[in-house]
Amino acid sequence: MLDFSSDIADDGPSSRTAEAAPDNDRALLDAYSNAVIDVTDRVGPAVVRVETGPKVPNGRERGGLGSGIVISPDGLVLTNSHVVGSSKEIRLRDVEGNVGDARVLGVDPDTDLALLRADGVRDLPYAALGNSKSLKRGQLVIAIGNPLGFESTVTAGVVSALGRSIRSVSGRTIEDVIQTDAALNPGNSGGPLVSSNAEVIGINTAIINGAQGICFAVASNTAQFVLSEIIRHGYVRRAFIGVAGQTAPVPRRHAVLAGVENKMGALLAQIEPDGPAAKAGLLPGDVVIRLDGVEINGVDDLIRVLDRDRIGRRLAMDVLRLGRLRAIDIDPIERKPAR
Repeated sequence: MLDFSSDIADDGPSSRTAEAAPDNDRALLDAYSNAVIDVTDRVGPAVVRVETGPKVPNGRERGGLGSGIVISPDGLVLTNSHVVGSSKEIRLRDVEGNVGDARVLGVDPDTDLALLRADGVRDLPYAALGNSKSLKRGQLVIAIGNPLGFESTVTAGVVSALGRSIRSVSGRTIEDVIQTDAALNPGNSGGPLVSSNAEVIGINTAIINGAQGICFAVASNTAQFVLSEIIRHGYVRRAFIGVAGQTAPVPRRHAVLAGVENKMGALLAQIEPDGPAAKAGLLPGDVVIRLDGVEINGVDDLIRVLDRDRIGRRLAMDVLRLGRLRAIDIDPIERKPAR
C-alpha cells in the first residue's frame, strides 16, 4: 500500500513553486509601479492644463479645459485643435499652479493637433517626442492629463492596437492612430501618451462614449510632421483638386470591362468651377480608381494620396466614366489653410 504522507508532499517542487509565486508576483508589481512612478516624475512637470475663453466667464462665451504637453524649453506646447477651437484667449496652468497666457502658432483640424507657444517664459520642463513606429501591441503606456478638470491625473494601460483610423472634426480620416486602454475622459484631450522610456509616443485625442477601455491617441510621428509644417509654414501643406465625393462600389461588369480589380472607388459628386479637376475635364459621376499609380478604393484613399509631395506635379488619374476607363492628367494645387 502506497503512503502519500504530508511530509513528502510538502517537500515537492509544486509546493516550492507555490511559495515562490507570491514573491515573483510582488517583484513584477513593484517593477510595474516603479516604471509608472518614474515616467510620471519625469514627464508630469511638462504637462499643462489648457484653459480657453475669457478669464471672467460670461454668458456669451464659455471657456473650455484640456491638456497639453510642453515639447521644448522655450514654451512650444502640443495639444488638440478641438481643445483650442476658435478661442482667442488661451492660458496654460502648470503643475505648480502658475498661469500664463499662450498664443496659437497653428492648428491642423485634419489631425486634431494644435501648436501653442507660452508667452514670456523660458527653461520650462519639457518632454521628448518618441518614435511611434517602434511601438508594439501590449506595450505599457501612461496617460497624463486633467480629466474632468482633475489636474495631474495619471492612468496606465497598454497599447491595444496600432494603425487605426478615426474621423477628425474636419471629416478627414486621421491615419496611424494608437488605440489604448489607458483610461481617458474629457479633459485628457491634448495630453501625452507616454512610453516606459518617458517618451511621448502619442497625443490623446478621442474616446468612444459608451465603451470602456477604447481610447485613441494621434501617433507622435504624425505630431512631429504637423509640428515641422506649422513651424515652417504656419499650417500643414496638402494638395487640392477641387472635388467632393463619396466612397461607392464599382459594378462588377464595369470592372471587368475596364480590366481593373477595384471593388470600390471615389465617386465624384461635385466639381469646383475653375479648380484643377474642372480644368482636367473631370465630371460629376466619374469614379476615381487610381491616382499617381496608387489604387483608390474610396474617398479616404484619395485624400491620403493628395499630400504635400504632390502639390504642383502633373498626376496620372484613371477614372471610370459610364463604365469605361479613361486616363486623365491633373495638376493639384496647394490647399488653402484652415481658418
